[in-house]
Parts: sequence; structure tokens; C-alpha cells
Amino acid sequence: MTDIPDILKKILVRKHEEIAERRKHTSLAALTERIAGLEPGRGFAASMHARLEAGESAVIAEIKKASPSKGVLRDDFRPGEIAVSYARGGAACLSVLTDADFFQGSEGALQEARAACDLPVIRKDFLIDAYQISEARAIGADCVLLIASALSDIHLAELYEQATALGMDVLVEVHDADELHRVLPLKPMLLGINNRNLRTFEVSLDTTIELLAHISEDALVVTESGILERSDVERMRAAGVNAFLIGEAFMRAEDPGAALAHLFS
Repeated sequence: MTDIPDILKKILVRKHEEIAERRKHTSLAALTERIAGLEPGRGFAASMHARLEAGESAVIAEIKKASPSKGVLRDDFRPGEIAVSYARGGAACLSVLTDADFFQGSEGALQEARAACDLPVIRKDFLIDAYQISEARAIGADCVLLIASALSDIHLAELYEQATALGMDVLVEVHDADELHRVLPLKPMLLGINNRNLRTFEVSLDTTIELLAHISEDALVVTESGILERSDVERMRAAGVNAFLIGEAFMRAEDPGAALAHLFS
């Protein structure tokens, strides 16, 4: 946990400030009250498994306007329309960036996307505090992302337990073998392998392939970042990976759902 990349350090510092600001605006008690009135989640992991059992790839299609490394990806950003397009294109689930400062996301984007279709949605953000987990459920998230490089082992386990207790699934993300071995004791149902090196921002699909040998069959492996061409999809399929989280390749397309359908046709 001491060797955190500079960009992640910057994001986490801002997250602590943001959480303090949000607590002043909306109390944890208010979030808890809102959660009590919600219907059960849509079943994020179940939707992924249903696609795989049908012999299809399970695609988490991402909705994000910008990124720290690439800037604005989509000027005409309409989360609801993008969600409908993804549903039409065959996505199993949606991922919506809610970080405002670095990805130009918002909670409103998640709510808009979820309301526009029937797909389950993961809140993709830098979640480091119990408040954010409750907040995710309160805005309607069916799943949350927990990034190993941003959390200690104890904190990761606590947030994982809280999310599942609130009825959400959890996608645990790792970037390398050290992080993978840290999270394996959790026995995560959904294990994301991010092919992007947080220090250099270089992307290599070898990351997913090299880590597969250390993962039990109980975990559903989701490969993240760097899936841009059909050859990338075929390479992952050949390695036994059929679950994908893809955003950038679709966000730059005029019709994101059509781009999804084409990539996996």
C-alpha cells in the first residue's frame, strides 16, 4: 500500500475531501433511510453468468465521458441514450463512472443510465469509505468496484462485506500478481484484471493471461482495458476469458451499442 502511483495518490486525496463534503450535505442516516425504501438490486453477477451459460460473452459496457489520460472521450454525452444503445447491442451489464473531478462523471449519470434500461449497473469510482458504499446503494447501484491498489487488506474486506450486506455485488480489481494474492482470501465472485499499468499507463493483455493460472474457477474473471479489436476478444476467449469490461472503444463510436455488437459478432 505504500507504493501507490502518483495519479492514484492525487485521486485518493481528493476522494477524502469529497467524502467530507458529501457527509455535510447528506448524512449517513439519510442514506440509510433512502436505502430502506429501495427494491432489491438487479443481480449484476447473475446477469454476467446468464450470458456465459448461454454461450455468449458477458460484456460490462462502460459509460464515461472522460479519463485523466485521454481527456474527453465523448462530447455528446447522454447516459440514458448510451445505456439504451448498449442494451440493444447485447451488453450484460453497465458500468457508469461517477467520479466528477477526474472522469467528469456523476451519480446522476448512473441513475439516468439505469432508468433507461433493465441492465444492472456498477458504480465505478474510487471507493475508500463506508459512506460511499451506502451512497452507491442509495443511488441505485447493483454492484460496486473495489480497487485493491487503493485499499488495505482490512479495509478492502470491510467494504466488501458491507456492500454484500446491502445487497450489492462486488467487482474486485487488481493490476498485478501482488494485488491478486492480496485479494484471493476474499474469494471474490467477480475478479477484474486491469491490463493498464497504473504507473506507466501502458496496456498489455498479457497481464490477464499471466494471472489466470493463480485464480480458482470459482471466480468470474473480467478482463479490463485494452480490448479494442476482434483479435483482442479472440485472444481472451482462447485463454478462457469470456467476461469483459470495455469503455473507451465504445465511447468514441457514433453508436456505442452497434460498436459493441460488431466487436462481439
